[in-house]
Amino acid sequence: MAINAKKNVLITGCSDGGLGAALAVAFHEAGAHVYATARNPAKMKNLQAKGIETFTLDVMDDSSISAAVKKISHLDILVNNAGATYSMPFSDVSVKEAKNLFDLNVWSYVAVTQAFLPLLLESKGTIVNNTSIAGVVSVPYQSIYNASKAAIIAISAHQRMELAAFGIKVVDLKTGAVKSNIFQNMDQTQDRGTKLAKGSLYEPAKDQVESILRGDKVSSSMILASSWAENVVSQVLKPTPPHNIWAGGTALLGRVLAMLPTWLSDYLTKDAFGVHKIEKTLSKP
Repeated sequence: MAINAKKNVLITGCSDGGLGAALAVAFHEAGAHVYATARNPAKMKNLQAKGIETFTLDVMDDSSISAAVKKISHLDILVNNAGATYSMPFSDVSVKEAKNLFDLNVWSYVAVTQAFLPLLLESKGTIVNNTSIAGVVSVPYQSIYNASKAAIIAISAHQRMELAAFGIKVVDLKTGAVKSNIFQNMDQTQDRGTKLAKGSLYEPAKDQVESILRGDKVSSSMILASSWAENVVSQVLKPTPPHNIWAGGTALLGRVLAMLPTWLSDYLTKDAFGVHKIEKTLSKP
């Protein structure tokens, strides 16, 4: 999809192998001028090889955000994408890890958007917040991640309402299952990664639970990041983009589950993830 007037698009979290990188390529191929950013520019070599402009932006660092704002003079679309996941039964959650996740998945979105807001006011631009279907469906053993995405879904709704007076559009990108390096990153950056704590309530079903924590149950539903990104970009670049974009494997299923009665949604979700079997294992004397 080509666009007539070249749009300036800034995307956070564009390390190679991630969803941000896939979005950067899709916007670039659609004719936009892309500013692909990441905490470590050395991890964007594939994007640099395609001629995409890259620079440092650590969304957790106010000075880095301020420096990034000074690098551009015009911005049409801001894509808040940088983020991480955290899979762990609620009883084993590390509050430290939980706070770190909210700092990245929630407060960085707020800080980055506020910093680039003057440019978006000038262009009457678009804010795209990459949330997740997990923000509306209770995916088991990732309560903190789900909560962080639910928070951004709520913030997106308020941004849309409050910024409409200034001509700014807000897109809530509810992403489903997409192939990326997000689970590998969790193992590398978090204390226990996808391993249960010793003495966990779930130790009798350790193998079954850790399989869910690793994302094994959704791997077969994951679509290619390039396909997901092309779909997303084609919708964001519409003259009037949708308020909500549901994209990725299981996105349609997530949309349906979100509309069902809670008891039915819970039953179907638990069945899909094998939670009923885990419950039987845990109930054995």
